[in-house]
Amino acid sequence: MDNAFATQHKEELGRLRELIGQYRGRHGALIPVLQKAQDLFGYLPIEVQGIISEGLRIPLPEVYGVVTFYSQFTMVKKGKHQVAVCLGTACYIRGAKDILGEIQSRLGIEVGQTTDDGLFTIDGTRCIGACGLAPVITIDKEVYGRLEVRHIKGILEKYRED
Repeated sequence: MDNAFATQHKEELGRLRELIGQYRGRHGALIPVLQKAQDLFGYLPIEVQGIISEGLRIPLPEVYGVVTFYSQFTMVKKGKHQVAVCLGTACYIRGAKDILGEIQSRLGIEVGQTTDDGLFTIDGTRCIGACGLAPVITIDKEVYGRLEVRHIKGILEKYRED
């Protein structure tokens, strides 16, 4: 394991090992352990997957396969705020591409990336079920609809201030 990672996450690694101990030997333990590990770390780097693999006695390729198969898991550290731009048909037709472009321009990152300050991550999503409000973005659990490019600056600023 990377020593810098271990040093930076000493407390979380201790909690992870306790968690693994609670689940060891239980059928179907992998997914709940991965979910809780992601809650602890914010993502599932290979170091964490290795500890889970050893602790649950599941081959690392199997752990990695589950992490990369399910979209709920990420191996990339996410920002404090998750910006999700709906790219479903209704949103796309009503200007989601321009909204996404403005967000990318203002944050200086592409879809799937996190700002250097760790504040924002941008994700593209398919329909979020708010087609009547198209185009729509979510930031964390807040929904913003009927957007125009001119709205983006003010919305992002709210999240820089908290």
